[in-house]
Amino acid sequence: MQKLIAALMLVLAGPVWGAQLDFNFAAPADGSLPAGFHAALAGDGLPGRWQLQTDTAAPGTTAAAARIPVLAQTAVDATDEHFPLCVYDGEIFRNFKFSTRFKLVSGVLEQMAGIVFRYQNPTNFYVLRVSALGHNIRFYKMVNGTRSTPIGPTVDITPGTWHTLAVTCEGTQIICWLDDRPVMPPLNDTTFALGKVGFWTKSDAISYFADASINYVPRVPAAQALVTRIMEKQPRIAGLRIYALNTNEVTTVIASKLPDEVGRAGTDSEKAAATTGEVFYGKGKDTVVVTLPFRDRNGDPIAAVRVELNSFFGETQDSAVTRATVILKLMQEQITSRDELME
Repeated sequence: MQKLIAALMLVLAGPVWGAQLDFNFAAPADGSLPAGFHAALAGDGLPGRWQLQTDTAAPGTTAAAARIPVLAQTAVDATDEHFPLCVYDGEIFRNFKFSTRFKLVSGVLEQMAGIVFRYQNPTNFYVLRVSALGHNIRFYKMVNGTRSTPIGPTVDITPGTWHTLAVTCEGTQIICWLDDRPVMPPLNDTTFALGKVGFWTKSDAISYFADASINYVPRVPAAQALVTRIMEKQPRIAGLRIYALNTNEVTTVIASKLPDEVGRAGTDSEKAAATTGEVFYGKGKDTVVVTLPFRDRNGDPIAAVRVELNSFFGETQDSAVTRATVILKLMQEQITSRDELME
């Protein structure tokens, strides 16, 4: 086991991730969720209660640093299959190392804390969690609401003490860490290639998290890569955007010729094109704009494409739609499903 750990430490000592994100639990410590997060629930029971607050720092710290900011899950629900989640929505990660400090505060039935990663929704994600009462660390996956058999070794986790939990994902390989040491052989799983990250507890466990961060390889979304390829082949296109519905049923830009437009809300035209397959046309002084449904291999609309073209003398609506449709077909030949588009 010591040789295994030494080998893993050597291999993973210095990966170059390219970007780092530190999660700010410092302000406001007023019972709200941190910016960019949402609360979710896997399993049964009542929703969890995730909030920003402070906790007493380790003994010996200065008075100025006597309290530290934490993300706390404070709801108590004795339901066995009850998993409160707090998920970060700001990015989807493929290759990364996600780490956090955690403290098990209380719990009669369970004293657990964990992290979720490559999260798709409340019924599909990976979990790495620890249990003080069970004296173990476990990895498992939730697929369509069904939990796989948890795997992992016996460990002792002291309640009321800060520990560190982390996971490294590179391709299909998953490395699990506890207190800065890998705790089991590398895992390989192909179920989820990418997804969100977040925090996890179970049943009546009250747990705190602090100093969370993720080092990752920035991902170019498939939609943006598609737009970039089209613009390289046809640089005279005046404007090109892809719109898709988000989880709040709002249509937003997911890819654009101008990257700073990503995230902007669309109009009713883009929403109608993406949902009912309508086509829209507009004319400016020197340009025409056509909004078309982006269809999957079955012909169903999965997004909207807004194409802006330089107009010519005598151009009609039919000719503008025809020109835009040629561009759309090139795009649909390269991506044929919503899952591919949203990667």
